[in-house]
Amino acid sequence: MKVQFLYLPFVLVLLASCKQESPKASSLVHYQGDETYSVIFGNTVVGHLKTHIDGDIIQVDYDYKNNGRGPTMKETIVLNNDGFPVQWDINGNTTFGNTVEEHYTLNKTAASWTDATGSDSTTVTNALWYVNQSGSPYSTILTARSLLKSPDYLLDVLPAGTLQLTEMESTSVTVDSTTVDLTTYAISGADLNPSYFIADSDQRLFAVISPRFVIVREGFEAQEKELRAYAEKYSAERFESLQKKYAHTYGKNVRIANVQLFDPNTLALTGLSSVLVDGDRIVSIDAPDTRGEDEVVIDGASGTLVAGMYEMHAHAGDEGALLNVLAGVTSFRDMGNDNEVLDDLIKKINSGVLAGPRIHRLGFIEGQSEYSANNGILVSSEEEALAAVDSYHDMGFYGVKLYNSMNGDWAPAIVKKAHEYGMFVCGHVPAFSNANAMLRAGFDEMTHINQTMLGWVLEPGEDTRTLLRLTALKRFPALDLNSPKVQESMDLFVQNKTAMDPTLAIHEVLMKARNGEVWEGTKDIIEHMPPNAQRGFKVALADVASPQDDQAYREGYNKIVETLKMMKEKGILIVPGTDLGGAFFYHRELELYQQLGYTPAELLKLATYDMAHYLGDEDLGSIAPGKLADFFLIPGNPVEDIKAIKTISMVSRGGTFYYPSEVYPAFGIQPFTPMPVIEE
Repeated sequence: MKVQFLYLPFVLVLLASCKQESPKASSLVHYQGDETYSVIFGNTVVGHLKTHIDGDIIQVDYDYKNNGRGPTMKETIVLNNDGFPVQWDINGNTTFGNTVEEHYTLNKTAASWTDATGSDSTTVTNALWYVNQSGSPYSTILTARSLLKSPDYLLDVLPAGTLQLTEMESTSVTVDSTTVDLTTYAISGADLNPSYFIADSDQRLFAVISPRFVIVREGFEAQEKELRAYAEKYSAERFESLQKKYAHTYGKNVRIANVQLFDPNTLALTGLSSVLVDGDRIVSIDAPDTRGEDEVVIDGASGTLVAGMYEMHAHAGDEGALLNVLAGVTSFRDMGNDNEVLDDLIKKINSGVLAGPRIHRLGFIEGQSEYSANNGILVSSEEEALAAVDSYHDMGFYGVKLYNSMNGDWAPAIVKKAHEYGMFVCGHVPAFSNANAMLRAGFDEMTHINQTMLGWVLEPGEDTRTLLRLTALKRFPALDLNSPKVQESMDLFVQNKTAMDPTLAIHEVLMKARNGEVWEGTKDIIEHMPPNAQRGFKVALADVASPQDDQAYREGYNKIVETLKMMKEKGILIVPGTDLGGAFFYHRELELYQQLGYTPAELLKLATYDMAHYLGDEDLGSIAPGKLADFFLIPGNPVEDIKAIKTISMVSRGGTFYYPSEVYPAFGIQPFTPMPVIEE
């Protein structure tokens, strides 16, 4: 399912504000005609971005499909003589099907716009660029041309915020004796992380780049990996710099004084204590006022120390790694990634170059089809799938994850081979199969609750490689959970001791988010977020086209909660993960599990001790002498209120200390709680 809202790669925010001058020749006089770009994921072209430029009118056609889904957008941008938009119309559908009808107009000093959050307007004295909500990345180059004329490359934008253009480096590419001179840039300021693009010497867009995808000028697709490497480098440099600035390794023992500890064995808090850390391990738990010689003392101020938590449905990247650590998530289970990129990330985290959770790797195995998720290892036969298991075993992965386009008939052989290696197996339900078949094949865990429930509502031949795997959730309200078909699946879960990775928070967003309304799960954090992130937390994902759809999705979500509650009551292990990038959404995932019957204390144990045991991490999961120093400090009592984990003042990841309130401003986030008092 994979969505990561904390650092969406396509939110290429745009800006420029400059004093209007007398009319002059069109800013696009040298940029007429057609331009075509290829959208590339995992070395595979999955769509296009096309422009037709006639004077100051730009038509944009943007469409790609990866993993059976993606946006389809048409844009018309009309620029004035100074190169600023006076009309901007965006129509189409988002990745998950939400209808887009976005419009912006500038009439003299009156600017007005309508997007998925509603309509607004303001009076401007200077021309401003509008930060579109749903448009293509093409407008990056238009705003960049204005930014290049602005002092310090720094300007204000509508609806809110200030962005900055940073020139990164000059480079060139050559194809068939044609050399193009290029400059790489970063745009930052309205979202959590910068976005990167490349322009040629004529200030024409050449590529939009990120560690996960590339949009590149037609004819230069072979340079995709080379271009993506620039984004990987810039992102790594940014987070290496943050690590150098904000990671505290004191070089001597550190004592966290005057704290209560969460004890997963008693599901309660201890009395006040102090915890002594030497290097990367806890060496003792002492009286609250104990002091040794030459120690750094962090005053816990009667707060609570909790062991580091496990995000069990992650797709790791450097852009989310630090944010998760700051949120108390010190361990990841990666559910599928670019294997080379992930390997490099793990090396950098383990060496201390980057901040990040400890990572357990699952090898992604996907079938070749027009709907493939271009990730991990793609296979076209059972023989190739078994070879992929061999490869992941040889690379040290602890298990494998099977995906939508794989042939479900291959699952028994894949599971058998993986289990012979002692490897774990989980995954989606392959298209045209059902959860019962995967349970009988021997899956150790089922991924996403909708993947299991779809088998109870789909008709034979319906294709879940498409958005049907989401839109069919509208059928859930009619389900009788006591029916034989449902109970047959439940019995298989129990008999096989198969766990469930439900990713409930993403289902809440998919089924309950509505245009113009703040997502329920972000109400506690939205005011702390940068402008564009706030705007994104008010947009629906699904196409809710009628009151009937609205009711069906809401009732369908309630049926999901009922299903998971039944699973919990039957003793089926619920594994907490988000597929939303973790961090703040991980807090929401745990909060939602209270609907299933968990107490806050049980949730803390589930997120820490239980998941450490599940993954075989004997050195983690609780706070005790000899264990690794992964824990976080909060001022409140999470046993009484699980929301207390949202106000973290300190995190230790293996004896390296981070203070969220010190780091968050680098992401445009307003801190949630003060730093603790530290005596060095």
